[in-house]
Amino acid sequence: MRVFVTGATGYVGSAVVRELIDAGHQVVGLARSERAAASLTAAGAEAHRGDLADLAGLRAGAAAADGVIHTAFQNIGPDTDFAASCRAEDRAVEALGEALAGSGRPFVMTSGTGLVTAGPLATEEDAADPASPVGLRAGAEETALSFAARGVRVSVVRLSPSVHSDGDRHGFVPSLIGIARATGISAYAGDGSNRWPAVHRLDAARLYRLAVEAAPAGARLHAVGEEGVPLREIAGAIGRQLELPVVGVSGQQATDHFGWLAGFVSLDNPSSSALTRKLLGWRPVGPGLVADLDAGHYSEVE
Repeated sequence: MRVFVTGATGYVGSAVVRELIDAGHQVVGLARSERAAASLTAAGAEAHRGDLADLAGLRAGAAAADGVIHTAFQNIGPDTDFAASCRAEDRAVEALGEALAGSGRPFVMTSGTGLVTAGPLATEEDAADPASPVGLRAGAEETALSFAARGVRVSVVRLSPSVHSDGDRHGFVPSLIGIARATGISAYAGDGSNRWPAVHRLDAARLYRLAVEAAPAGARLHAVGEEGVPLREIAGAIGRQLELPVVGVSGQQATDHFGWLAGFVSLDNPSSSALTRKLLGWRPVGPGLVADLDAGHYSEVE
């Protein structure tokens, strides 16, 4: 299969590219720069120059492929205009879907479990909630899924808040590590009992491959290896690695301490992947999040 991958040189996308190539697929990756293009070529993929703002280029890449995996998104961070990033994603998803309409070809779009309303256990049957902390992304998920009625074998992979491995340098956990280094404490919000689901990056990459190969139209898939890791355990592991005290902070103190990350640090998002595993035979095998932290994979994060 010839697969067009956006975000192909990113943290998740690069693992997806490697997974696809190792499984015998041909990969064409979206490249924003010559450096990115060279990286893709070195990995054994083709480069398609462009970015998410180049809608004509996205349509061309999708039209020439047997399937599409969309992993690109501007990083969430203190300097990111999240609303603008979501608008750009909406336009990109629409362009990719339009290029595949009526073809029956697969389109795998990236979303997150954080879009599901907080509750006992989020499942694949739960719709995205615009009122969630990242609710602005709900529209793109629904737009993608709408193409199931337009002849596209579309599926959505909802990533866990933590997609971890030794290459993680820009996600939520590295951000927590940076805050801990800067403040001298490894903190959690409240009593730290709220939970983040987590998945190893290579397990997530395998799920993307299975989705593009076999996921039925309209499927929501959860890239969840661990249903819920308490934030105080994550903070504890960071504290052990940095040799810092582990402290709970609440109210305005938590807002001041975590800044832009405060809403995510208090997120309680236990999530199941039982239906995903049953549907596609996906079995996560990578180490857990705390094990990755205890192994020192994040020790060089600033």
